[in-house]
Amino acid sequence: MKKLMKKSQFDVVVVGGGNAALCAALSAREQGASVLLLERAPKAERGGNSSYTEGLMRFAYEGSDDIRALSPDLTPEEMDSDFGSYTEDLFFDDMARVTHNRTDPDLCEILVRQSNETMHWMVKQGVKFYPQFGRQSFKVDGRFKFWGGATLAAWGGGQGLVDSLYLAAEKKGIEIRYNAWVRDLISSDAGVEGVVVKFDGVTEEVAAKSVVLACGGFEANSEWRSKYLGPGWDLAKVRGSKFNTGDGLEMALKIGAQPKGNWSGCHAVGWERYAEDFGDLAVTGDYERDSYPWSIMVNATGKRFLDEGADIRNYTYAKYGRVILEQPGQFAWQVFDSTVVHLLRPEYSTRRVTRVTGNTLEELADKMDDVNRDEFLKTVREFNAAVTRDVPFDPTVKDGRKTEGLPLPKSNWANPIEVAPFEAYAVTCGITFTFGGLGISTDAQAIDTNQSPIPGLYVAGELVGGLFYFNYPGATGLMSGAVFGRIAGRSAAEAARVQASSNIHTAASAGA
Repeated sequence: MKKLMKKSQFDVVVVGGGNAALCAALSAREQGASVLLLERAPKAERGGNSSYTEGLMRFAYEGSDDIRALSPDLTPEEMDSDFGSYTEDLFFDDMARVTHNRTDPDLCEILVRQSNETMHWMVKQGVKFYPQFGRQSFKVDGRFKFWGGATLAAWGGGQGLVDSLYLAAEKKGIEIRYNAWVRDLISSDAGVEGVVVKFDGVTEEVAAKSVVLACGGFEANSEWRSKYLGPGWDLAKVRGSKFNTGDGLEMALKIGAQPKGNWSGCHAVGWERYAEDFGDLAVTGDYERDSYPWSIMVNATGKRFLDEGADIRNYTYAKYGRVILEQPGQFAWQVFDSTVVHLLRPEYSTRRVTRVTGNTLEELADKMDDVNRDEFLKTVREFNAAVTRDVPFDPTVKDGRKTEGLPLPKSNWANPIEVAPFEAYAVTCGITFTFGGLGISTDAQAIDTNQSPIPGLYVAGELVGGLFYFNYPGATGLMSGAVFGRIAGRSAAEAARVQASSNIHTAASAGA
């Protein structure tokens, strides 16, 4: 038998291999704990959903000085940008608004208040951040103007973030094992005492004084999606890791952990209609379709079905995937005219895109598979007639250029579809992560269904329940993972230290 461990027991075992798990491992190691990180994926696919992200982090900051402190390598030309500010009050407002005031107030306060501090802590771990000039800003009068409260991303995107954190973990003596599928928790009346792991095909037990679960939600489990999210969700595309199948949730619930949060909710976006069923690090970045605010979106009946301009992209994209999935055939088309195509995000120009073009609307309609042609042309005519053309179009703000008289309005950026050539892109639903999770205390300790803490068990990342309901502000997921990962690791290490001290005291008393 090939044994997993070099030690008979670790202070802290971290289950997972993404941003939250790595932050937990680094934080625990910072406290002097011996740490083992168990990543279910092979090394080439490590990082969980974090590897599939843009690496964008939402955090509170006051102005350009905060940006410079986190990105000290910016040139004078780059610093001459309108970074604006994103205060804690704005962050709180966004969290309350998009979750319909359901976000857990204690967890939300921790997330917001510790966001800036955590960014600086991540820089100390070796993560480099850089403004998202190409995706979170527009050039206005020669200067980049940032929008949407999400300004900095990890250098190299999600994979760059993950690589930086793994490098830090290796340097600090954290033991890392890949292909290590944790199947169960070892627990007793005294609490959690380790994990059962299948490592390279061999199942064994790993003892630990504390365990941190940071191994993702259940978005890659089609059965659970149907069970908790509802009918049709088994048909959604999975944007990220195929290894996020709810294992951590299942093993925690089995020992009495409290389910918490929006178990019927998830982060889901508009996605390439013919994308693979699961994320592929080599191509997944080509599949997101988030320029819909400049479009009209129609379903198989040829009709619009949502307000494409309800808010800026960062506050609607994570909920519109669900709406697309509810349409006939689980697809839609985003339709643009030539006056706005220069605003489309880069992934619209890749080879992996279902795009049709036409010099007339009739020609375009003929190429849009599975769409009612006549109804589509009627929809465009009615939409064009309803646009308030006296309001100027401005993509940098909610411009108030809307439609009037339609049963379903477009509240901003309502440009008529009338200047050829026309383009249309086929989209479906891509699920990112699930919102349902586990109840935790403010020190990230798991809570049971009797409202009591579970000794030795801590939680971070997508498994934290109660933060997000219905929707979320873009780029909050990685920030939450880092904030609560850091707390969970620190708390787990402290619990391990207390346990070790207690064991020494007990042994000394027995010897006496």
